[in-house]
Amino acid sequence: MLAERLPGLLPDLADNEAMEVTAIHSLCGLPSTAVQLLRRPPFENPHHSATAAAIIGGGSGLPRPGAASRAHRGVLFLDEAPEYERRVLDALRQPLESGELVIHRSAGTAAYPARFQLVLAANPCPCGKASGKGLDCTCTPMMRRRYLARMSGPLLDRVDIQLQVERVSLADFGQAGMEEDTAAVAQRVRAARRRQSERLHPLGLETNSQVPGRILRGELRLPASSTRILDHSLERGVLTARGYDRVLRLAWTLADLAHRDRPDPNDIGQALGLRQAASAAA
Repeated sequence: MLAERLPGLLPDLADNEAMEVTAIHSLCGLPSTAVQLLRRPPFENPHHSATAAAIIGGGSGLPRPGAASRAHRGVLFLDEAPEYERRVLDALRQPLESGELVIHRSAGTAAYPARFQLVLAANPCPCGKASGKGLDCTCTPMMRRRYLARMSGPLLDRVDIQLQVERVSLADFGQAGMEEDTAAVAQRVRAARRRQSERLHPLGLETNSQVPGRILRGELRLPASSTRILDHSLERGVLTARGYDRVLRLAWTLADLAHRDRPDPNDIGQALGLRQAASAAA
């Protein structure tokens, strides 16, 4: 449910983005592109039985775009992620880094844009009952590790936020007034996007996710007092160099949402905690 609401929080596509998305969907022969440009970020939710060609792209003759390219500028949601073939999941590592999928076939090579937000959902164990106290869980520790190990370390290293979602209790239903509607959250996202655009436009970039490491440690370098906890995690081997940059990008986003000019130590600590929450809970 949360993943399906995510596209509603994203702003409308700009003209150049709408052209890209509409062109991909038109190439796939989707009827929604026959009349006008697609202005809303797409949402793709392939079943876990989908083949590599269906998700990554391929087919006979010249390769055609898959779900990953159809989700360009939008959201690719993989529910029951450990049930997908591991080679399919690992094939997503390339577009998560470059925003592009290059598919080679005997008839030729095709390159399709694939800059999407990847959302993975998984049960805590094969039986799905290990959350909370886990008293009803029938899985052994080895079964749980084998189940979650279907998502490789290099793939998870490219996931910025990893959270364990607990079961909703009866008390949670009685907390009236704690909700926010989609419009209110979307307004905060639009304001954060404007701050990013104003800061990054001189660098030829649009969003924090596009900022390369050399700029994060160059023009946007933060003082050592702010990154101390991050530096320590890198030295201890808790973070990879890729993870270091991804925590910094998330910290900049947290600062943008809070209307601050740059991340402070609390933003970096929160970004690091969001990345490690699931592994700490496991």
